[in-house]
Amino acid sequence: MGRQDSGRKGNTSGRGNNHRKKSSGPNSKFGGQKKTGSSKKASSQPGIRLNKYIANSGICSRREADMYIATGQVTVNGKVINEMGFRVMPSDEVKFDGRRISPEPPTFVVLNKPKGVATTSSESKGLTVMDIIAGAGTARIKPFGRLGRNATGLLLFTNDDVFRQKFSKKGIDRLFHIELDKNLKAEHLKQISEGLKIEGKEIQVEEVSYVQNAPKKEVGLRIKHTGNGIIRTIFDYLGYDVVKVDCVTLGPVTKKDLPRGRYRFLTEEEITIFNRL
Repeated sequence: MGRQDSGRKGNTSGRGNNHRKKSSGPNSKFGGQKKTGSSKKASSQPGIRLNKYIANSGICSRREADMYIATGQVTVNGKVINEMGFRVMPSDEVKFDGRRISPEPPTFVVLNKPKGVATTSSESKGLTVMDIIAGAGTARIKPFGRLGRNATGLLLFTNDDVFRQKFSKKGIDRLFHIELDKNLKAEHLKQISEGLKIEGKEIQVEEVSYVQNAPKKEVGLRIKHTGNGIIRTIFDYLGYDVVKVDCVTLGPVTKKDLPRGRYRFLTEEEITIFNRL
């Protein structure tokens, strides 16, 4: 568990890949440059020079970054920075032309999550999804959306804040295979399809149907919510217990050739499709 799927290795979005550099040490990204000559004093300072931070994000060269800094197009933690040589820390919020940037190229990883694993980075929660993808490189990726501890299936990770902002608002189309404790009545299937109002909140789904060639307690449900709590809300309201939840598709991504407990990087084609959504 936790090893990368060797058959589908290694694609990121491609933006800024030409700016990726080999590490010169464990802290090379933020202030770990090799000390030589007159750079000795600067390299001992914490953080990374702002122009390098911008260049590493894939937007432009360092020289161009200096121009953008000088013209007031860069902010750090909400303040315009015009100072050449200004240094930033990994926790700082850097924005270029109003958009938050990262000193890493956008990275996308998909995991076929096993049961009994928490979607969190908290070490107090036992085995987490972050433990499983620990070998997926140095990019600071985080889960986008959630799957409950006992839910299984596709879970996406990224460090791309633009992607997060876009799909947090509009949602990502996800298809779930759900098993209930008893057969779903046809009238309830119709209610779900037409939309429910639960505790004053309108709940709409993209699609719902019985799973073909399976008992009627197995249902396919397509939603755009980033979490899966809405699934239990729907079926609790109608008087059913949810036995199993499995995310089988996520946008253009499927579980094909991705065994449970394994992960892979998204392909260029998949990223392109996401960008068009």
